[in-house]
Amino acid sequence: MTMHSNVLLFVTVLGATLLVATVSKVTASNSAFEGVWKTVEVVVPGPTHQTFRPAAMLAIFHGKHYSRVEVHVEGARPVLKDPATASADELRAVWGPFVAEAGTFDVSGNNVTMQASVAKSPAAMTTGATSVLSYQRSGDTLTLTQLRTPSGPSPAPVTIKLVRVE
Repeated sequence: MTMHSNVLLFVTVLGATLLVATVSKVTASNSAFEGVWKTVEVVVPGPTHQTFRPAAMLAIFHGKHYSRVEVHVEGARPVLKDPATASADELRAVWGPFVAEAGTFDVSGNNVTMQASVAKSPAAMTTGATSVLSYQRSGDTLTLTQLRTPSGPSPAPVTIKLVRVE
């Protein structure tokens, strides 16, 4: 083999090794989130401290992508008789507590950064509008603490406890 062939072979093997190492690292890091999770408790600190147990919250993490659908109330939302004639207050009661978004996520250390590609809130989809949360995993329980929202740092971080469904 010529020197050129040896160098080309070395670069190819090195590149393949780095690619495998990178994919393995991403897979290992993101594996803490892999699966389907149901939120069982949300703690909102501050002067009007709240702890609620939402009836409907589901998050799916797979590879580097996530999807979450949430209803931020404990009880049932009202059913609209006719959305075309509903008042603004009636529409807010139904759609206000509803959150939906999907996008990509990345794990670094004990933090997860989420970037929405599609969301109910257009502000969550703007470039650079990420959410950053710290996490702890214990068996089938995942605890997330909000460090940053798309609006900026969280002065009173919300804590979310999820349980693995699948």
